Amino acid sequence: MKNKSYNKNLKTFLYFFKTESMSGVILLIFALIAIIIANSSYATIYNNILHTSICIGYKKFSLTMSILHWINDGLMAIFFLVVGMEIKRELLFGELKSFKNTILPISAAIGGMIIPAIIYIIFNYKEPTIKGWGIPTATDIAFALGILSLVGRKAPKGIVVFLTALAIVDDLGAILVIAIFYTTQISWIALLIGFFILISIILANKFKVNYTSIYIIGGIFLWICVLKSGIHSTIAGVLLGMVLPIGKDINEFKTSVLHKLEYKLVPLSSFVIMPIFALANSGIVIDINNLSTILFKPIGLGIILGLFIGKQIGIFGISYILIKLKIAKLPSHVNKSHLYGASVLGGIGFTMSMFVSSLSFVDETVLSTAKLSIMISSILSAILGAIVFKLIQLKNYH
Repeated sequence: MKNKSYNKNLKTFLYFFKTESMSGVILLIFALIAIIIANSSYATIYNNILHTSICIGYKKFSLTMSILHWINDGLMAIFFLVVGMEIKRELLFGELKSFKNTILPISAAIGGMIIPAIIYIIFNYKEPTIKGWGIPTATDIAFALGILSLVGRKAPKGIVVFLTALAIVDDLGAILVIAIFYTTQISWIALLIGFFILISIILANKFKVNYTSIYIIGGIFLWICVLKSGIHSTIAGVLLGMVLPIGKDINEFKTSVLHKLEYKLVPLSSFVIMPIFALANSGIVIDINNLSTILFKPIGLGIILGLFIGKQIGIFGISYILIKLKIAKLPSHVNKSHLYGASVLGGIGFTMSMFVSSLSFVDETVLSTAKLSIMISSILSAILGAIVFKLIQLKNYH
């Protein structure tokens, strides 16, 4: 029975890993397309499309936002719903279930958030850009797993699981940062209505209501309330994901609402929503002549050094200390070189970092600098991470 449960867990994990890995490659392609368009004669059309307003609903019961906001506040709520479901699944049936197995990735994720934030704050202290401290704290799970799948095909499964668990905890940390520090003025009425809707969804779960449509409708109303409350609307996605029915054991999980929605939404999130997000948010005008000047600004240094250096220090440093003190141990067949490679890949902050930057800054020049810095640090982390895993393969081959 135990082996059967293990195989089901493994099948779910491999499906997730394969999807996220492929998504990372597609994400990169769409990001490059956005950069090419933004630096071409089509840049004006590109920007006009993104800032075109779309109204959904009728009169008082309508929402009007630009296409860019519909993507960042609407479509990304589905992405965060998937994140919420992944977190719940991992906490109950996956790698985050056992504290003994998770103390290493959880501690590494916390270290990988704190150190980059400190580095950013050091460079931006007393600067208007200080509010962007959350940008270098995030790890992009799709890109990181994508690089690992391309260059670390013979990497032990333990390091894949470590990196996945770390990125999921990292996502949870980023969600808390967004909810607490990037919330505007709060509408308590909208928040109260949203709270009652959330309680209704929880009660539906408790009374074993298994109609997926009930949770989807409840989730839409919850999203509207959170949007109107002033808290970032994507938090509604996470909350919904965390309260969906999942079952008491792995057998019930296979027929649960969460499992059904996850298998439908993971491909949609990975292959449609995230590429659209990349296409809408990666269109940065690159001026080669002023590139060095831009990157040596406090915001550029804070993000690049925070992601590329801070992530390595935070993830590998905390992991090394815990292993040395015998508080935690390395996963099976994983050595310190694998751990360092995963720490470097943790510096790929693309999706979540881009998202936090759009919440941090309104000024287009500052936002462009932030996005360019995220791209550079993510590319550096991807290249060095790929080199580390290739060197490990060559060493093992000889």
